[in-house]
Amino acid sequence: MDAYQVGRVQAGLALFVADVFASVPRKDQRAKSDCYLRGLMLDGRRKSIQAMAGRLPDGNEQNLQQFVNQSAWDPVPVQRRIAERMLPLVAPTAWVIDDVSMPKDGRMSVGVAPQYCGALGKRANCQVAVSVHAASDTASCPLQWRLFLPQEWAADTDRRTSTRIPPEVGHREKWRLALDMLDALATWGMTPPVVVADAAYGTNAHLRAALTERDIAYVLAIRANVTAHALDTEPEAPERRGDTACWPQPRYRHPAPSAAELAAGLEREAFTTVTWRQGSRGDLRSRFAAMRVRPAGKAVERPIRAAASAEQGWWDGILPDCWLLIEWPTHAEAPTDYWLSNLPADTPIAELVRLAKVRWRIEHDYRELKHGLGLDHFEGRSWPGWHHHVTLVTAAHAFLTERRLSPKASAPASPSTASSTPSRTS
Repeated sequence: MDAYQVGRVQAGLALFVADVFASVPRKDQRAKSDCYLRGLMLDGRRKSIQAMAGRLPDGNEQNLQQFVNQSAWDPVPVQRRIAERMLPLVAPTAWVIDDVSMPKDGRMSVGVAPQYCGALGKRANCQVAVSVHAASDTASCPLQWRLFLPQEWAADTDRRTSTRIPPEVGHREKWRLALDMLDALATWGMTPPVVVADAAYGTNAHLRAALTERDIAYVLAIRANVTAHALDTEPEAPERRGDTACWPQPRYRHPAPSAAELAAGLEREAFTTVTWRQGSRGDLRSRFAAMRVRPAGKAVERPIRAAASAEQGWWDGILPDCWLLIEWPTHAEAPTDYWLSNLPADTPIAELVRLAKVRWRIEHDYRELKHGLGLDHFEGRSWPGWHHHVTLVTAAHAFLTERRLSPKASAPASPSTASSTPSRTS
């Protein structure tokens, strides 16, 4: 947005800030959040604090630095209010788990480490943040963020102290961070219609089991080597030999084939053409097949066996079934993509495909968040500063999304801020 466009929406932005940042106790801090959001939305190659302050007529670099990096305002109520406003507006068909990387120089920015950097397509020095987005075919928005803290930061006292990482925060796998966000959102009364994610998450059997335990439906991409038994494959118990006290436990007598092997066993006639949405160049369609399978592997079997043994003292060996969705594009020599889903057995294949493909929408989020709103332009190093910046970027994205979707609509009442009007004005 240029200066004229920002000026035109300034009154609406002031109302947005008054609502979303109502939990921030000081009037001057709320004014700085308004200023920061205008800086993020204003055209400019860099969205660092120094660069934004130089573009804004009321920009004060020292004040903005203090507001983002030193102030103790809590970003969580702000995030909650953004989610309360955006969920009804976006009307998501799914929530998307994903992560984003931010290249960094040096080693002192919080969470930075040599790790795979998606932005560069290789291993590099970067920060990685896990996010949960609400998405439909027409809009999407981030609901929560978690900064991934690599293992090397867990016991690095000097860097933890200098970046002000809370003592209770340690290394936690990305899929666990995703579950933490889903659990936090659930405490706000927000639950996903369906969770979708790429194969980096969907291949993890622990994540799939945790979602099932929470009664959360999912359509998760998996790698081709994930194993599963065909639906009609049954476990068998070997004959009892001798006078042993224990009866042999039923189990599958042959190794489970991979998703790729299951797909290879299908005739091309098993695949049907499905159109999932209208793209900029016409209908998006491809060929798909869906079959019921029983995912296998020790990570799948162990919790099921333990739960059955605790409840009834034995396990019949039968693994739960779910959908395996397979994509085989017309001009491809073999299937290219695979998904597992715990949606009901009567779910139409068109619905499975639509949900599997909804991830495309958040790529728009990341492009706008990074290139338009400066998500990865933050030059501070601290844990509080990073979370303040990400929250402010999310607020700017939410405001712009509201303007696009419903420019004249008023925001719904806020159950989380109705009684939290700031009592201090300075």
